[in-house]
Amino acid sequence: METVPIYQLRVGEVYRSLETSPNGLNQEEIEDRLSLYGRNLLSRPVQQPIWKKFVTHTIHPMALLLWFAGLIAVFVHQPIMGVVIWGVVILNATFSFWREHRAEQAITTLHLLLPIYARVIRGGMENSIPASEVAPGDVLVLAEGDNIPADARIVEEFGLRTNNSTLTGEAVPARKTADASFRDGISELERPNLVFAGTSIVSGTGRAVVYATGMLTQFGRIAHLTQEVKEELSPLQQELNRITRALSIAAISLGASVFLVGHSNLDMGPLEAFLLAIGTIVAVLPEGLPTTLTLSLAAAGQRLATLGVLVKKLSTIETLGTISIIATDKSGTLTQNQMTVREVWMAGQRFSVSGAGYEPKGEFTPEPDSPELQSDLFRLLSAGALSNNARVIPPSREKPNWSSLGDQTEAALKVAAFKAGLDEEILANQFPRLHEIPFDARRKRMSTIHLQKNQFGNHSGQEIAFVKGAPREVLAICNYILLNGRTVPLDDNLRGQILTTNDEFSRNALRVLALAQRELPRRGAGGAILGSSYSVERIEQDLTFLGLMAMMDPPRPEVAKAVKTLHRAGIRIVMITGDYGLTAESLARRVGLLTEPNPTIITGAELDQLNDLELQELIKQNAIYARMAPENKLRLVAAFQAQGHIVAVTGDGVNDAPALRKADVGISMGIIGTDVAKEAADVILTNDDFAAIAQAIAEGRTIFSNIRKFITYIFSSNVPEILPFAVTASSLIPFVWSVWQILAIDLGTDQFPALALGTEKPEQSIMHQPPRSRSKALIDTSLLLRAFLWLGLIEAALCYTGYIAVFVLSGNPELLGITFLENLHIPSIIDIPVEQISLVAATVFFAGIITAQVGNAFASRTERGRGRWLGWFSNRSLLVGVAIELAIGLLLIYSPINRIFGLVPLPAIYWVWLAPYALILYSLDWTRKIFIRRLQVVDENT
Repeated sequence: METVPIYQLRVGEVYRSLETSPNGLNQEEIEDRLSLYGRNLLSRPVQQPIWKKFVTHTIHPMALLLWFAGLIAVFVHQPIMGVVIWGVVILNATFSFWREHRAEQAITTLHLLLPIYARVIRGGMENSIPASEVAPGDVLVLAEGDNIPADARIVEEFGLRTNNSTLTGEAVPARKTADASFRDGISELERPNLVFAGTSIVSGTGRAVVYATGMLTQFGRIAHLTQEVKEELSPLQQELNRITRALSIAAISLGASVFLVGHSNLDMGPLEAFLLAIGTIVAVLPEGLPTTLTLSLAAAGQRLATLGVLVKKLSTIETLGTISIIATDKSGTLTQNQMTVREVWMAGQRFSVSGAGYEPKGEFTPEPDSPELQSDLFRLLSAGALSNNARVIPPSREKPNWSSLGDQTEAALKVAAFKAGLDEEILANQFPRLHEIPFDARRKRMSTIHLQKNQFGNHSGQEIAFVKGAPREVLAICNYILLNGRTVPLDDNLRGQILTTNDEFSRNALRVLALAQRELPRRGAGGAILGSSYSVERIEQDLTFLGLMAMMDPPRPEVAKAVKTLHRAGIRIVMITGDYGLTAESLARRVGLLTEPNPTIITGAELDQLNDLELQELIKQNAIYARMAPENKLRLVAAFQAQGHIVAVTGDGVNDAPALRKADVGISMGIIGTDVAKEAADVILTNDDFAAIAQAIAEGRTIFSNIRKFITYIFSSNVPEILPFAVTASSLIPFVWSVWQILAIDLGTDQFPALALGTEKPEQSIMHQPPRSRSKALIDTSLLLRAFLWLGLIEAALCYTGYIAVFVLSGNPELLGITFLENLHIPSIIDIPVEQISLVAATVFFAGIITAQVGNAFASRTERGRGRWLGWFSNRSLLVGVAIELAIGLLLIYSPINRIFGLVPLPAIYWVWLAPYALILYSLDWTRKIFIRRLQVVDENT
């Protein structure tokens, strides 16, 4: 017998075909089906082998040049040198690979903490379960903003529309229906009664029965054909590539010059000059630069992970550091998204409501003083509870407090009804729902149509529509008002009173909803105009106004402090909300976004009237953007970007998704955020902590700062390595170095403190500076001057001082060939055999570089700030790196391998001279920083 396709079945047949019911599956059926079909997961793509990931860290341009240098060393019969050079490449690759792997594991772990949930009916009750637990036969509950977890057949819908662009590439919302589909010549993706995994709900609500999960879904089939998209390099990575190319060319050029001058002017043999050229190339190349970037990103990513900030791509962290504007939503982002009805206005009177959260405990004060007023209040509260898709959940073992499923505002309306003693089951029985016209961002209203029972408990055939939404939008379609049990015309005086009350509520940071009703014409003679169509135009007209319900969504406690931090960092925060302007203004004042007495409040309608030039002028001023539709928010983000700003967008709803994608950095809430918002975002705040944004920006700024610290340290350390060649070429002082000593410094002692600088935590002053422009060069004049003409020269001067002192204090200054030293006639203070003087002096020079590098490493931790802000022991990696540096230096000087490097053991007394080098260099740079800070203060005061 031929199987009938699921889309050709009627609703009752769908349940029978999939062996389920409107009450969903029971626990035994769930276990059987999960065992049979497996979990609702896509098979993971084949991961790149670990060895291949490791190899990618060994073949970047700078590493390739070192591989080639090592190969040449082997070719000229210096295998040990070649092995040493290659060993450094492997060591750098190992560090880079290990930290990146750790970061990937941290991100994977966080993803497990953020499973996508699905709402299903099981055992007759609505439950929220991980999407991976969905099984064929499950009844899905669908609402705006949800991602659809599996392929399913619609069995009930109210204005349901889906976004199938992930499967079809077509972004136009697709209308869905529960009717059977018999049309020929169309694909399953075009069937109006099917929804698919990986797509999302644009608007409306509904229910659907799952018929395919995992790799059996349409999304799973496409997954077989997908290829991994190559990740684009961040601006910083692109700049590092340019720097790498430039430095490689400079290193090769300098190496060639060393070879030519050494061979022709310094009487070196070809082999000796060639090896020295290789050493010079290695000295010039900051071979740890790519590794440092990886380490910095990975360390920042792991620190952010501990703060509840999930960054999908490590390269996004660097972009965070350039943010100049944050466009933030209000509800759920700046507020706690735990609505509680505080005030009610109806029949010309105001009532206060006590209680907090979703626990249905509280009172209405004053109590209604007449049966008619009590009836009006019950009708208002009933409308709020019936025109509603939320569910209030009592405490349980898993959730010890009252909570909600669905829209927080709707949950607050239900709780208010419960506080008045209304029973949800009785209401549903008295007013069974027939249809829903879902909320729309343009209409700002939602309507539900119900069948109304008469006083004897029988259905009279009378249909009634309950409408809730933004006060002005609802009031605009009302012609009557309910007053003391009577429906009377709504005159201008009453309209003005309603609007005035609405404004008062809004100024007190209350979110206000208006509720109305309409008894629909009966079907048949008087109701022929309606027929069977529940269209917006036919339902939402000629309404009776019931009242206003104002609720409070308190600001998150951390927001005010975060706003102050972000403002101090020169970051502008712009509120773009769909809420009422006065409500947004009140909240903005409470959290510190507004200080001026008369701020500009721009509505979406007003924004639509502006052309692009007018909009560019408008966004220069500090305004609140209220009543904004998704396309308005998208336009504003694009306008800010057109002015050169780096824009971050925060949000949690489906209406925020377009702007989240458009932004340079999209930031979604992890707990209350919809699946669509979390998919569109680059960063997810797993704890919904707005303050974590400031820390994430600080980490982003630190990446750039840490790379500069690394480069400063490496460049300044290169000065005493390269300067001896220039000094000797100028016939001033005999040549200090051997190629082995250069390699020992550059590939051994230099590396560990340099890499540790890439893991520095944010400086305290990092958020006291304005945002960095993307055009700011990584290597600028200030860095080069500090590295080469300050720190590098100090280091070289200290090393040469020790080198010359050996000749002078041994009574052999004439060996230097410096006339004024020969005339000093200083007696011999230290006893060194003449044949050993050059070796001892070279060893002192070598040891001087190592000790000076310790001071250089700590000086490089900040460019201008006070180092103590960071804490002397806050970067344990640097302490370990310095310890390794010293240990390698001592090993090379005092172990038998010192002969290979042209070094000799130094008596302990020599370290009395050498040890202060670190303190001297650090103190001199500390003095420079004080001088610069004072100049800055003078500039600011003038």
